[in-house]
This record gives sequence, structure tokens and C-alpha cells, in this order.
Amino acid sequence: MTTKTESREHAHGKTGMAQTHMNYIDGRWVKAKSGETFASYNPANLKDVIGHFALSGPEDVKAAVDAAEKALPAWRRTPAPFRAELLSKAGHLLETRKEEIARTMVREMGKVIKEARGDVQEAIDMAYFMAGEGRRLMGQTVPSELPNKFAMAIRQPIGVVGVITPWNFPIAIPSWKIFPALVAGNTVVFKPATDTAMCALLLVEVLVEAGFPPGVVNFVTGGGGKCGMAIVEDPRVRAISITGSTEVGRQVAGRCGELMKRVSCELGGKNAICVMEDAEIDLAVDGALWGAFGTAGQRCTAASRVIIHKDRYKEFSDKLVARTRALKLGNGLDADVDVGPVVNKSQLESINGYVEIGKKEGAKLLCGGNILTDGDFAHGCFHEPTIFGDVKPNMRIAQEEIFGPVTVLIQVSSFEEAIEVANGTQYGLSLSMYTQDVNRAFMAMQELESGIVYINAPTIGAEIQLPFGGVKQTGNGHREAGTTAIDQFTEWKAIYVDYSGRLQKAQIDTHGVSPAEKE
Repeated sequence: MTTKTESREHAHGKTGMAQTHMNYIDGRWVKAKSGETFASYNPANLKDVIGHFALSGPEDVKAAVDAAEKALPAWRRTPAPFRAELLSKAGHLLETRKEEIARTMVREMGKVIKEARGDVQEAIDMAYFMAGEGRRLMGQTVPSELPNKFAMAIRQPIGVVGVITPWNFPIAIPSWKIFPALVAGNTVVFKPATDTAMCALLLVEVLVEAGFPPGVVNFVTGGGGKCGMAIVEDPRVRAISITGSTEVGRQVAGRCGELMKRVSCELGGKNAICVMEDAEIDLAVDGALWGAFGTAGQRCTAASRVIIHKDRYKEFSDKLVARTRALKLGNGLDADVDVGPVVNKSQLESINGYVEIGKKEGAKLLCGGNILTDGDFAHGCFHEPTIFGDVKPNMRIAQEEIFGPVTVLIQVSSFEEAIEVANGTQYGLSLSMYTQDVNRAFMAMQELESGIVYINAPTIGAEIQLPFGGVKQTGNGHREAGTTAIDQFTEWKAIYVDYSGRLQKAQIDTHGVSPAEKE
């Protein structure tokens, strides 16, 4: 087993003031075949280089898949409770390194320290939860239609799994995919987002220290075009699990369809909080503030729309704007900071581009709307938390995913209209309803078109023991987390054991014939 210290010695070299980090393939830390690297930067201060990472291409991916394929036979035959034991060790190691990883996450991705700790905690929870599945991995036994015949179905691993993850939850989301894949007996090739390569490397170090055998977990860093698509294209990779934009997801899902390989896509969202006339307004404001501006709005579940009954619109709007203006922006390592930077310059420009679109569409800018460039913000990627009022449901800012600290307020006249507007986008990940009417609450649970529904809570805050995923253009129907995560990474095998000692013909019409007559 490679220790944490040994892995660091093999992984890190020096390039100027910033360290150089390598891929992890077949139990060894190795450079990219090209020898090229890319840099990861601190979005709160772009002069701060987190490190340099291997710029991997198809040759590196091939080596990683070679290793995963070689390790698969022994790993899939390893008893599931032992695979689970290694996951438990990983959970413990994540606990011991929680603060280190969280602080690295703040520096590399930008979220505030409390949220970063929560990101790591989610991976800890997932490790222990999936370790429990190692002693279940339940199948089915059913009665046969024939005498002296046993019928059952068991789960088996798919094989080599490609895991492609985003930057917004750089520890939690990889854990949603990698941990169930491993406990089910698959081997993994893991490619993280380039913006959070360091966080991903720390997770891999934990898995190495936990004792996963060489080739079971392989780690390659690089861009989606050359590195990510090489994983998708390799015929030995039997399944792909990706979280990303809808555009990229369509491309990956389409190619996987052509290759007849399993694919799980977790994509975009345009989530809404509905606030009815009987809602507890202060509670709804709390929820909208957290849902819209937590993680600087960079969550696929972010509350980028708030749909408010006209009778409470002004009261709600005034309170939300006042609370938003009071939010403190800055470096997330400062415990007093509420909102950190967005992840990079490109994202910053995209967000501000949507602000300009909103203005041109005739929406009323209630607060925010600016990129911050002075003082402590001069070298970072900071955008003011922004609220638009008087937004029409068909405006682009009410239909398209902005993925930043921007939310829009939409007036409606009834509960029924609120449901219609909430459902009126191409997405369907997370929707919320604030009401004190139990009948309305249950109607909302039934009628809201989303994979996740909250009552009297914001659109963010999913827990790992329930399925996570959406409908419509949010994904292709698969679910992460909960026991359903095992379904993504296992194949069903039906088994029949005939102990009658003679040929019994199934699928023959014997309706009305007694078992004795069948004998």
C-alpha cells in the first residue's frame, strides 16, 4: 500500500513557486506522455497559482484504461464487504484531513470555508453510506412458475467506469460516483474539471492511502476535448458517469448511444422557489437568499428563479433585496464572508453577460449587477449578488442557466399559475414551494416537474441517502446517491436453477393445468 507521504513524494515536483502534480495510473504517479502541464488558479486572486497538473491526452487515457482493465478481474472477485472496508477507511481519512481539504477547496474553487467543509463532509457521509451497501448489494428471489426450480437475480459490476466531474463540488460529486462504483466491484478512470484538479488529487490520495489496489482507481487530468472524450471513446470503458453542462452532456450521451455503452448524465437546472400568499415570508426570504447565493449561485440546484404571489411580492422583494445588499463578499477563508468569487474569468464574463441580457429584456435591476474590480477584488473573479424584478417567465434570464449569483423575481396570481411557471422551463432538477396549506403542499409534490421537491425549504440541500437527479433536459433519468446509485454501476443477471432432474419447458401454455398434471 502506498502511504500518503509516499504518494506526495511521487506526485509532486517543483515548477517555480508552484508544484507540479502528476496522473495516478496503475498504482504509480506519472507525468503526461506529452510532458505538458496546465495551471490551476485561485479565483479570489488570479496571481496565486495553486499548482501545475498533467495535461493528459488519449495516450494517457489509454494507459489508465489498460490499468483499470487489468485490475478488474481481481477487484470484481474481491468480496464486497472487503471492498466496503476500504471505503470505510477512506471515510475515516477524509475526516482526519477534512480541514486541509476544505481550505484547499476555498483556495482553488472559491466557496466559503463553511461550505467547503460541508462539501468534504458529504463525501465522508457517502463513504460510510456506500460502505454499508457492501454488505447488502441486494438482488431478488422470486417464485418460479415451474416446480422444483429456483429463480433469482443478482447484481454484477459493469466493468471499467469513466467518471467525469465538475468544479463546483470537487469532493462531494466525485464521491457520489466513485464510491458506489468501487463498492459494486468496478474499476475507475477519473477525470476531474481542470479548475479543481488539486481537490481531486487530494481525494485520490485518500483512496490510495486507504489501500485500494493498483489499477482500481486511476486519475488523469486534462481538458474535456482530448482527455474526457478519450475516456468516452474507449470501447473498454463500459459506463460513463458525467456531471456538467447540458451541451456537453448531450454530446457525451449521444456518443455513448452510438457506442451502446451506459451513460449517466447530471446536467443543468433552472430551479425555482414558489412563495404563496400564505407563506412565512421571513422563512422564504431566508431560503431564497441561501438558495440563490450559496456557492455564489454555482450549484445545479441554485434558486435562480423566485415565483411570488402578487399579494406578497413587494414585501418579499424589499426584504430579499435588503438582505442581499448586506451580504459580505471576499475570500472564503475569512469566516465573516458570505459569498466568495466565481470560479474563473470566463464564468465571470458569462454571468455579467446575462446581467446585460436581463437589462435589455426590460427586467428591473433591483440590486447588484456589477463585476467588482477595486481593492481586495482587483485580482479576483467577484460578481455582486444580483436580483432582477418584474421578470417575465419567457425572458432568457428566466429560462437559461446562468450559474452565478443572479436570481429573478416573477409575479403570479395563483397557486396554479405558480406551478405552471415553475414547470415552464426545459429543466427539471429542483423546485420548492413555500405554503402553510397542507393540501397545496401535497399538490405541489405531485405537480412540480422535477426530480427533487422541497416544501418550505430552498432548492439546495439534498441529502446523500435519497436519489439525486432530474427530469427533462436536466439529465437522462439516472439518479445519484441513495441506494439507487448502485443501479448506475451494476448489471442485473437473472439465474434459474432447475433441480427437477428432467426437462421442464418454460413459456409453454399450461394455463389451467395443475402442478400434478405438469408432473
